[in-house]
Amino acid sequence: MPRLTDKLCLITGAARGIGLAIAKAFQAEGAQVILTDIDQAEGEAAAAALGGRFIPLNVADEAAWEALASQVPQVDVLVNNAGITGFEQGYIAHDPEHASLEEWRRVHAVNLDGTFLGCRYAIRAMKEKGAGSIINISSRSGLVGIPGAAGYASSKAAIRNHTKSVALYCAQQGWAIRCNSIHPAAIMTPMWDAMLGDGPDRPQREAAMVADTPLKRFGRVEEVAALALLLASDEATYITGSELDIDGGLLAGSAASPG
Repeated sequence: MPRLTDKLCLITGAARGIGLAIAKAFQAEGAQVILTDIDQAEGEAAAAALGGRFIPLNVADEAAWEALASQVPQVDVLVNNAGITGFEQGYIAHDPEHASLEEWRRVHAVNLDGTFLGCRYAIRAMKEKGAGSIINISSRSGLVGIPGAAGYASSKAAIRNHTKSVALYCAQQGWAIRCNSIHPAAIMTPMWDAMLGDGPDRPQREAAMVADTPLKRFGRVEEVAALALLLASDEATYITGSELDIDGGLLAGSAASPG
């Protein structure tokens, strides 16, 4: 039997990249999938291709979550995947000295506030049944400092800790509502295109980006989706408050370890 049969799964930021890969993996395992994204055109196209449902959602907007709750009052799995780096429109200073408060707040509004609102929605949508899985997509950047992207690193670190708070809260209420975080490092998605370009030297640029990664390559969105699938399934009913790294061995300490 497919691993997610009869489960209603909602994924934010699902129009492309990791979110879309998770939606595909969930649907392949029998889930009823709802895709959400701020990009309505691309989100609708992705949902149509999957045969799923699309709901436009700005995760930083509390009213938008309330509207979603009225449309989808119960859910079995929520993946808080939507997020931004702060560099979507080109280079903007995000280091601790030069980052503006406006930029700091913009990144946190999407990444952290969006995850908080998603977790709050999910708890309310799962507690009647008393079971469910909340999966928060954090980052390798939530586990180590990132000098040039301080707001992004801060927001992802906060997601890591909020995940644990949600997990403990749900357990205290006697609910089998689990909450875990996934921490990807360099995963090949369209967000890398601006940095890597499309010229003949792209393979060399890619190699330079992952030179310190023991496995010497970018991760694939399908590999992240496989972890999300595990956490969404009933195979993971004893996993809560945990963090799963998917980084090609980067955080094992290779850069600091003797050769």
